[in-house]
Amino acid sequence: MTHRHAGYIPAAGHDFFLPLYDPVLRYLMRERALRRRFLDLAAIQPGQRVLDLGCGTATSLLLLKERCPSADVVGVDGDPKVLALARAKAEKQGVAIRFDEALATRLPYGDASFDRVLSSLMLHHLTHDEKLQALREVRRVLAPGASFHLADFGPPRNRLARSLVHLLHHGEHMADNLAGRLPELLREAGFARVEERGHHTTLFGTLVFVSGWLA
Repeated sequence: MTHRHAGYIPAAGHDFFLPLYDPVLRYLMRERALRRRFLDLAAIQPGQRVLDLGCGTATSLLLLKERCPSADVVGVDGDPKVLALARAKAEKQGVAIRFDEALATRLPYGDASFDRVLSSLMLHHLTHDEKLQALREVRRVLAPGASFHLADFGPPRNRLARSLVHLLHHGEHMADNLAGRLPELLREAGFARVEERGHHTTLFGTLVFVSGWLA
């Protein structure tokens, strides 16, 4: 499949900016610290099956495989051009990762398929209803007692961040994020326990870490 799904928002916002996506995250969003803390919170164990929802160019999955080579990891994204970059990066590093093209709202996996689902910098691309649908899909594919770990934009924490919000982020897709409603959405989607577990400051705004566990 080479076409893009209708209504899909690319990771970089526009294909023109795709070559800049990794450098921007690396240098302007303190990506290495972000990914390390994110994976620390996920606490993935050897042999667990992990899905990266909206995997982008696979930076999180490659770091995860460095940390936990025996983890069985899958990356899913709705953008075939991003997935081509992800596959090339994994091949260059000699890392075996399965990549699937699909939307977060319609995951091609059976019930209770994964021990962990991760998602970073993806949910803010979705509308309110799409966020809820995606989170319900996450809950469906998680095994009993498993967990979901999210890193995405949240409410601004200082005056500079509040100013940047007005310049860089607006519209329906960001409304739930900026209002601090991500934990509430996880609860509405059916997660038994939800915790906000810290934040990460970047030049583009404040990111929050949120985790949800099944009963």
